[in-house]
Amino acid sequence: MDAAHIPDLITPAIPVFTLTVIAEALWVKKQRDEGRPMVGHTWKDTIASISMGLGNVAINVLWKGVAFAGYLAIYHLTPLRMGTGVLAWVLIFFADDLCYYAFHRVHHESRFFWASHVVHHSSQHYNLSTALRQTWTPPTSFVFWAPLALLGFHPVMIVVQQSVSLLYQYWIHTEAIGRLPRPLEWVLNTPSHHRVHHASNPRYLDKNYAGILIIWDRLFGTFEPEGEKPVYGLTKNLETFNPVRIAFHEFAAITRDAAKPGSLKQRLSYVFRNPAWKPDAPEAPRPSGVQPPPEGARPSV
Repeated sequence: MDAAHIPDLITPAIPVFTLTVIAEALWVKKQRDEGRPMVGHTWKDTIASISMGLGNVAINVLWKGVAFAGYLAIYHLTPLRMGTGVLAWVLIFFADDLCYYAFHRVHHESRFFWASHVVHHSSQHYNLSTALRQTWTPPTSFVFWAPLALLGFHPVMIVVQQSVSLLYQYWIHTEAIGRLPRPLEWVLNTPSHHRVHHASNPRYLDKNYAGILIIWDRLFGTFEPEGEKPVYGLTKNLETFNPVRIAFHEFAAITRDAAKPGSLKQRLSYVFRNPAWKPDAPEAPRPSGVQPPPEGARPSV
C-alpha cells in the first residue's frame, strides 16, 4: 500500500471542526454575557489558528507520504510482525499513546523541538480553534513513531492511530466542558487536564503531556490537576497574528542565539537544551529561580 491509499480521517472531519468552533463560540459568548469567567474567542486569534491548521493540512499532503515511506522502509527491515488483528490494534493504541507522550515531552524540554511545537501554545485563548493551531514543521515527529514500525506494526496502522489520537485531542481544547466523572478524569486526558497543559501559570508549566490517556503523566510524575484558573499562552506571549511569524519565530530566535559569540557547546546548548536555558543562568530552585526565557519559550519546571 502506498501513501495515496492511506485512510484519511482528518480531511472529512473539517466540516465538523467548522461547525463545532462556531457552536462553541456562540455558547461561550452566552456564558460570558451571563457573567461566567471564560476567555472566549476573538476574530484575529481564531483566524490565525484556522490558518495554521489549513497550512498544516497542506504541508501534510506531502509530509504524510514521506513519513509513510520511512515507516515502510523500517517495517521491511525488521523481522517482527504484529499482524493486523484486534490484539494488534489494542497494542498499537497503547504504544502510540506512549509514543505521543514521549514526543510531547521532548518537544517541551528541548528547544529545537519546542520551536516546532510552540505554535500550538502561542494562543492566549483556549477553545476548539486552538486545537487547529498546528505546526508547519511536522518532520520533528517522525523519530518518535519510527520504533512502532521497528516493532512490526504496519505503517497503515501507525498513521491511522496517529489520526485517531489527533481527532480525540480536538474536543479537549475547550472551556465549555468542566470536569468529567472521576474515573474518566483518572484515566483519560480531559478538557480539565489539557487546560492545565496550555496554561502559563508556574505550577502548570510543562505538565499533562497526555494524548488520549493521562496514565503516562501519572506514572512519570508530570501530572498536575486543575486548581487555580489557567492563564493561557506563553511565558512571553507573541504580539502577532501573522501565521508565518507564528510558525517560524522560535526557529529565528534559535538562529540568533546560536550565532552569538561563544563555544560550540554553548551554541549547541542554545539549540538543544531546555527552552529557558541561558549560559549565565545561576543554579536556583525552580520555579522561582527560572530565568527569563527566550521569546516564545516555556521553561520546564
